[in-house]
Amino acid sequence: MGVSEPRRKRLVVIGNGMAGIRTVEELLGLDAQRFEITVFSAEPHGNYNRILLSPVLAGEKRFDDIVTHPREWYASNGITLHAGDPVVAIDRKRRVVHARSGLDVPYDRLLLATGSKPFVIPVPGHQLPGVIAFRDIHDVESMLEAARNHRHAVVIGGGLLGLEAANGLARRGMTVTVVHVMDSLMERQLDKPAAGLLKTALESRGIRFLLEANTAEILGSDRVTGLRFKDGGVIDADLVVMAVGIRPNFELAKAAGLHCERALVVDDTLQSLSDPRIYAVGECVQHRKSTYGLVAPLYEQAQVCAAHLAGLGHRRYPGSVTSTKLKVTGIDLFSAGDFIGDAETQDLVFRDPRRGVYKRLVLKGPRLVGVVLYGDVKDGPWYFELMQKRTSILPFRSRLLFGQAYCEPSEQAA
Repeated sequence: MGVSEPRRKRLVVIGNGMAGIRTVEELLGLDAQRFEITVFSAEPHGNYNRILLSPVLAGEKRFDDIVTHPREWYASNGITLHAGDPVVAIDRKRRVVHARSGLDVPYDRLLLATGSKPFVIPVPGHQLPGVIAFRDIHDVESMLEAARNHRHAVVIGGGLLGLEAANGLARRGMTVTVVHVMDSLMERQLDKPAAGLLKTALESRGIRFLLEANTAEILGSDRVTGLRFKDGGVIDADLVVMAVGIRPNFELAKAAGLHCERALVVDDTLQSLSDPRIYAVGECVQHRKSTYGLVAPLYEQAQVCAAHLAGLGHRRYPGSVTSTKLKVTGIDLFSAGDFIGDAETQDLVFRDPRRGVYKRLVLKGPRLVGVVLYGDVKDGPWYFELMQKRTSILPFRSRLLFGQAYCEPSEQAA
């Protein structure tokens, strides 16, 4: 009698976005035979690069260009994909997930990658047709439809996503006004001089800005027609795009009794604190009090999580330093770390208004802790690496503003 093959363990992945699928890719690279993998997705297609939604909106790419994992990829890797069928409940006692369709799938290991959802300001009128978020390809399709049939767009939120939405809608021929509650754009990533340069560049493309503007009400009966502000001012709008931030999507984890605070809490191995069989990555997790909405930390989490799922549990995720780039063609901007500084930091600043170049480096002792670059960003990745590696910049401090070519020893510099 032959010996039967041991049953492969079952891994169920809830969420088909960039963090979850990157973890699966890493896992396949480490041990492709370890798990039978099932993926549940709320959206009705394979994984795509959400970062590139802005170029799709602007007409620089098509949706097909940003699909990273078509259905064939899942099939060729033996992965079962349930697209358009989100998980609605987790039974931890029986180790089974329940999908909206009624499907029940058992698991040995569960990976939560439920991402985040856009925050919608709950002002009167926020549920009117024509008021949308900017989060997925369905939102982009709604914006493109509005651009074909309507004229006036208002984007609420002057952060990264709001400005990318505003640029895309302007490229599609709409008149666009950006409404922002703060007194400068992208205040989480940019200091005021860089934000001023950015505002001027976007105004030259025809985008209007209303700063320090508080939305009190969205007007309209059958569809949005305008906005009223707290100071009584009114502007016309056929389309309102909310881009005021995201919230971790952890309701499923909370309902399953997992430990949650601002998001699902994980340790340095990306395991949930309440159940070692359940892992989580991406925007739905809280690690050492931090949540992340950018792709680089998500990929770092994916590497560590995959190593543990593969039984190679020697890696730890220590947290991430993050960097930001604006995806607006013709505008170069890079920001990383702590650009505000404090009493213990020093600034190195370079300004060339004629060329539209601005650089600010924030130093704390011998280390670079923050950087803002506008107009000339080629050294951004190098500065970012100095921050990540905590390199002492003292040997080349006087040349640091001029970039990598002037700071690294070479024959040319000799």
